[in-house]
Amino acid sequence: MARMDVLTHLASFALVAGLLTIMPGPDTAIVLRAALARGPRHGFATAFGIGSGTLVWGAAAAAGVSAVLTTSRVAYTSLRIVGACYLLWLAYGLLRAAWVNRYTDVEAAPVAGAKAAPGLWSAWGRGVLTSLTNPKVGVFYMAMIPQFMPSGAPHLAFGILLALVHDIEGMVWFTAIILGANSLRTKLRRPRFRRTLDATTGTVIGAFGIGLAATDG
Repeated sequence: MARMDVLTHLASFALVAGLLTIMPGPDTAIVLRAALARGPRHGFATAFGIGSGTLVWGAAAAAGVSAVLTTSRVAYTSLRIVGACYLLWLAYGLLRAAWVNRYTDVEAAPVAGAKAAPGLWSAWGRGVLTSLTNPKVGVFYMAMIPQFMPSGAPHLAFGILLALVHDIEGMVWFTAIILGANSLRTKLRRPRFRRTLDATTGTVIGAFGIGLAATDG
């Protein structure tokens, strides 16, 4: 396996994966919301969760596991429905928060009886689930990884390497989003903005969920 051959395949995949990375999707929406509402640490925890899910998809595609999604309509439809339900559940939580929560200013004391903010593990888990319940990610990897696999390369190891390339691009993109959000966070974390943020994010994620549920194939 020639070194130039490997670099050529990695560079080609990086170009395709980079275009996918910057396309708007539920992953961008939940990272932005986490960064604005909870701060950079929660934004990065969510982003790392999405990256962890991406690695799982990459390994599964390299091992041939996610081939089931492209050959079995029942498997694909089942995962699509689960993913849509998860996104709609996220959307419901955000829209409900926007409707019933008593938001406070960042400088104010917490509202008595308010629930504690979700921890970093919770943010990471939300990112993982958002990635793993999106069947389009699995189909993308199953379609792309074989095309960018050099002759003689170990499938599992190279598949994970390709997923790492995608993860690095994703983290660069998410870092730009998180740092940009953090620069505005002091001004925009007022109660009215936080309510608008939850309502907007819930609507966007809900639209993705409905779109995923309505997708046929």
